[in-house]
Amino acid sequence: MSFSDRDGFIWMDGEEVPWREANIHILTHSLHYGVAAFEGMRAYETKKGTAIFRLKEHVDRLFKTAHILGMKIPFSPEEIENASVQSVKSNNLKSAYIRPLVFYGSEGMGLHANNLSVHVSIASWMWGTYLGEDALAKGITVKTSSFTRHLVNSVMCRAKATGGYINSVMALQEVAKDGYDEALLLDSEGMVAEGTGENIFIVKKGELFTPVLTSALEGITRETIIQLANKLELKVSEKKITRDEVYISDEAFFTGTAAEVTPIRELDGRQIGTGTIGKITSLLQNAYLEAVKGEKTFNEDWLTFVP
Repeated sequence: MSFSDRDGFIWMDGEEVPWREANIHILTHSLHYGVAAFEGMRAYETKKGTAIFRLKEHVDRLFKTAHILGMKIPFSPEEIENASVQSVKSNNLKSAYIRPLVFYGSEGMGLHANNLSVHVSIASWMWGTYLGEDALAKGITVKTSSFTRHLVNSVMCRAKATGGYINSVMALQEVAKDGYDEALLLDSEGMVAEGTGENIFIVKKGELFTPVLTSALEGITRETIIQLANKLELKVSEKKITRDEVYISDEAFFTGTAAEVTPIRELDGRQIGTGTIGKITSLLQNAYLEAVKGEKTFNEDWLTFVP
């Protein structure tokens, strides 16, 4: 089913618009130059009803991205939070993927980006397992991309900006042609950065390691996993990780709102550990799914319920 041809509603600039009428002009500035801020959130069905996971943190990052890009969002964080909740409710979704987008209008063209209006849209829809039905249970195959992750001072890596994902699209297309599920990107020094839309962790001798945040996005799922690992008394360290360290790690996994906690069973044709989901990966995956589904309370502020 085409994303443009669906029933439901999309929130646009303070109003709910019928899905098929949620359109913009072809000369919308952000469409041409890639200057837009966005977020990806998930709502899960829990025993107490549908709840959006870490809504406040996602909206906070949306505003930080807009600030980095020099955009002023014409709504308050509370208004965006409420609109996100309403988007799930209006589309009668028990579980959902939620996509807020902040973009420039069509008042002018050119790189100056002067006197442009800032618009906000929020769409919600059902989106299953991002990396495939068996990904969470069996793990995925990954290949190191020939495309380098952004230089820290070229594309602002703390910003979740639309234009920054050109790199990700090209990397994923490259490895998918060779039959791999996902790509791993290295930074300008040849160190492990992240996946195309996920952060990465490796496990060695019972200890977790994740790359320092230079060219990688400061993932909310990444930060959640670090908190969960601490509660489970697992040691977590941030450090520079080489590609061959991943090859010889005991376990490796990706984290992200869409990917959740996805095991990596193979990188560049090398089996990781036993080639199946590892003990610690499984422990953290279960803890994460318990948290997002409200089956176990790790932090009461993580869930925002949809009335």
